[in-house]
Amino acid sequence: MSISGQGSLGKMRWLLDAAGAEVPITGTSAYASTDGKGSNLGDFRVVGSVQDADAGIVGVSKANGFLRFIASATTDADSIGIATEVCLSPILNGPLVLEARLEMQALTARNVWIGFSSTIEDEINEPITATGTAITKVVHCLGFYLSSDLTAGTYWHMPYLLAGDTTQTSTDVVSTQVAVAGECDVLKLEVYPNGGARWFINGKLEQTVAAALAATPATLLGADLSVYAQGSAVADFDLDYALVEANRDWTR
Repeated sequence: MSISGQGSLGKMRWLLDAAGAEVPITGTSAYASTDGKGSNLGDFRVVGSVQDADAGIVGVSKANGFLRFIASATTDADSIGIATEVCLSPILNGPLVLEARLEMQALTARNVWIGFSSTIEDEINEPITATGTAITKVVHCLGFYLSSDLTAGTYWHMPYLLAGDTTQTSTDVVSTQVAVAGECDVLKLEVYPNGGARWFINGKLEQTVAAALAATPATLLGADLSVYAQGSAVADFDLDYALVEANRDWTR
């Protein structure tokens, strides 16, 4: 008779606390390799256009300790971020939890994504695009989105674009929380095995979706926190901490 065994390491956890070890980056882009491949921060891998001279992740001297994520101005949509591997099944590993505390230095000429995506490249691309009140899916994803391309460009949005979805209207997924330059927001996303999801901002429940996912056990997502430049302007945000939690699948 075959049975599934369980060990003691049931909780999966990724943590980056800016008050921790010194960031292994000097200046704005001195990585161990020229393109950043193989670099990591905390439990996360570094993704994005890290080969550009004006890109990088550097420490900032503020209470708690912060890391500044700087996306290059070399090309439109150049990026910088951190991510897990695409290895989390909402059904088999759920609930999935992503929590981050971050501070915007400015709100113009940038797109910020904090969430789960089905595709995360080494030189990560935006999981969604936006203009006016239209949000368009690039890959399956759900999370928090701040974009100066949107009509309400200073508000956090909470898109979920999976299964057969291709677009969403931003007014249907906009939060009540305005991002303010120089102030921190705590973002938390919970994704459940039954396909439901909840979005919290600064402790307030902003959105509940009963079926944000049409997931099967084969549906895999990864967590990523990233910023994307617009045009020829550098884009950034400051991160206090990032935490991702899931449960190990013990299926034999």
